[in-house]
Amino acid sequence: MSTSNELAIRLLDDPGKVDAARWNALLQAQAAPSPFMRHEYLLALHESGSAVGGTGWAPQFLTLWQDDTLQAACTLYVKAHSYGEYVFDWAWADAYERSGLHYYPKLLSAVPFTPVPGSRLLARDDNGRRQLLRAMAQIARDNDLSSAHLLFLDEADRRAAEAEGWMLRSSVQFHWENRAATPYADFTEFIASLQREKRKKIQQERRRIVESGIVFTVHEGAGIEPALWDFFYRCYTLTYRAHHSTPYLKRSFFTRMAQAMPQNWVMFVARRGGTPVATSLVAVDPSLRVAYGRYWGAAEHVPLLHFEACYYQPLAWCIAQGYARFEGGAQGEHKMARGLLPVRTHSAHWLLHPRFSSAVADFLAREGAGIESYVDELRERNPFKA
Repeated sequence: MSTSNELAIRLLDDPGKVDAARWNALLQAQAAPSPFMRHEYLLALHESGSAVGGTGWAPQFLTLWQDDTLQAACTLYVKAHSYGEYVFDWAWADAYERSGLHYYPKLLSAVPFTPVPGSRLLARDDNGRRQLLRAMAQIARDNDLSSAHLLFLDEADRRAAEAEGWMLRSSVQFHWENRAATPYADFTEFIASLQREKRKKIQQERRRIVESGIVFTVHEGAGIEPALWDFFYRCYTLTYRAHHSTPYLKRSFFTRMAQAMPQNWVMFVARRGGTPVATSLVAVDPSLRVAYGRYWGAAEHVPLLHFEACYYQPLAWCIAQGYARFEGGAQGEHKMARGLLPVRTHSAHWLLHPRFSSAVADFLAREGAGIESYVDELRERNPFKA
């Protein structure tokens, strides 16, 4: 296949088939790169067996080439389900099935199991982004796939999708922002900026953790020893088991992360009497000074420990390290009481069937108005002092 300006299209069923240096160079040229779009991260998902055809994530990475130069690229998966996406289209799938049509397989451009906004269409200009979108739609047509989806995209991607006539969808996450002009000196100064009720609740929750005998140790990068990774994974699987679910990520994925991207991880370990009882794992981008709340788990139940491990310890670390932003992950209105404010995220969608495309467009218009009202309501509940 080739595009109108002679760019050759290559679909790759293994991210290892694209040169890591070329992919990462293209990523770093984008407006919103993140560690999760790095070649090492995507390859680890594949080689660990976490995101492969057998788990419903069949890779078909889309690349555009001019001779031997990689001009544009994006992750692309043929999906047999909608698990691990965090942009929910189960109702669309159900409507397809009730009409006698098949929603799966579908085409998806996203980072598996990772609801972090950022650049998805890696291209040298807007024309390259639009060519990627056109190629995705054509691949869906050629293979009789129901739809194509682009999740947690950045502003440049959103503009390209809108220009190509894709349907846009919004959702809400909660992110913490450091003060730009005068960053917080420490966690105490941060909570002092909150309303009295919110500040007192945080202080009470943290006091309960101290009274339970819990202390934390912080481990960064190569300082996260294999035994800590083992304990973390045990806690990670216990959390899924408590929710009667199966972990998305294999243990070998984290082994690869420790080897290939150690600088992008910080682990907070809760200990009682020196014995670890829980962990949280935060991804970091040292160059952008951004941290991302990712995983947590506990070997035993300790009231309020989740808030300390997943919010207060990482926020204190971010402030101490001069980080600009902490992204709290998918959903979670309760995060507002802890100083994380609502931020809109975006996705784009293309459906093959005209009747369903029209119906989804109507649904998204109504949903979008609801999201707008919801965000306005949340902003009225700002936890910070006036």
